[in-house]
Amino acid sequence: MPPALRTPRLLLDAYTPQDEEDFVALFQDTRVSRWVGDGPAAEADDRALFGRIFTKVYAQDLFDVWAVRRGGRLAGHAEIKRTDAVDGHEIVYALAPEAWGSGLGTELAEALVAYGFDVLGLTEVHATVAARNEASLRLLGRIGFAHVRDIEEDDGGLTRVLTRPAR
Repeated sequence: MPPALRTPRLLLDAYTPQDEEDFVALFQDTRVSRWVGDGPAAEADDRALFGRIFTKVYAQDLFDVWAVRRGGRLAGHAEIKRTDAVDGHEIVYALAPEAWGSGLGTELAEALVAYGFDVLGLTEVHATVAARNEASLRLLGRIGFAHVRDIEEDDGGLTRVLTRPAR
């Protein structure tokens, strides 16, 4: 289980089984899921993904994954994990649309970066972002990520690889 992290307005802590409906609702919202992983999935797939957080990720201590809470309610999802796509650790985050535009994404991304540097001892942190996801690209640029290269996806889309070195 990952340690809890606090930001001024958010709590990142381990998922509980009671979070399943909110998790599924977050990832079934196509405004969110179009930017995460391979895009929108069937509800059954999102439920299976939620189950794997407990049966694989937490059970085998594979990587850190958090429920993002604001005011006691699930407001998003966050991860930091090793990935071969960038030959290092990548941050992954998603917020519910009602949290967009309020600075919470910046707060969340900065917390993940700080965790990578301060707790995991990383020398750099990466993010992979769809080239069309302009909001995330701007956010990550504001907090010190730089574009390193592009990955051409099987569907013809482009994914930007961004890196932030430790300061």
